[in-house]
Amino acid sequence: MRKSTSRRRTRLILVLILCIGLPLAALGFLWLLTMPDVSSLQTTNPIATALIETRQAQAKREGRSIGRHWIWVPLSRISPALRQAVVAAEDAAFFTHEGFDWEGMKDAAMYDLEKGELKRGGSTITQQLAKNLYLSSERSLLRKAHEALITRSLEHHLSKDRILELYLNVAEWGDGVYGAEAAARHHFKKPARDLTPEEAAWLAAILPSPRRYDPIRKTTALARRYERILRRMNRISTQSGTPL
Repeated sequence: MRKSTSRRRTRLILVLILCIGLPLAALGFLWLLTMPDVSSLQTTNPIATALIETRQAQAKREGRSIGRHWIWVPLSRISPALRQAVVAAEDAAFFTHEGFDWEGMKDAAMYDLEKGELKRGGSTITQQLAKNLYLSSERSLLRKAHEALITRSLEHHLSKDRILELYLNVAEWGDGVYGAEAAARHHFKKPARDLTPEEAAWLAAILPSPRRYDPIRKTTALARRYERILRRMNRISTQSGTPL
């Protein structure tokens, strides 16, 4: 009797392995095959992104056309104030984590559980870069898993400065406006290297909803976010002894 029960248990375990383990292994193998070669980003700038292609496709479906204002510049030609503002606004632990902000992800997961849907991502700058460059905007666990693999690869192959440079050059800053240089010219009529701390804080403030907000038309919600970012920038500047 015991041997019969043991055999049934063994067969059940084998069935579970076949039904669950093999599909997961196949999915993992497929992901490895479709993983982008992020090592090429060490020396090469992307000529397109998944986000830009998605926006173009959306506009086409809606029967309208949008321009593509995108001017690539090296990190040295982006105002230090904008670099600081974006990090302060989007990912304060950017220079110390390895791609994932576990505290932020925990808070986001708790929020999603309470709401019963995937709303908040708790995404780091590296995760946002992975999504902007390579992935769709759908909210699903499978897409988040793929994002995590690409994020880890980006952190493994690229320096923090290069990740930040890429992010600042591909981030969406308005309808058809991508990257810090195009954003500075579009919103403030000046190059990115000449942005003031206040202008940088306004640009960082619109990042969560760049097609909804405009730093020229200041809403109450946008102004509150701007003020929070500016306070963080001032606090970081005071702690480091570097003036804004």
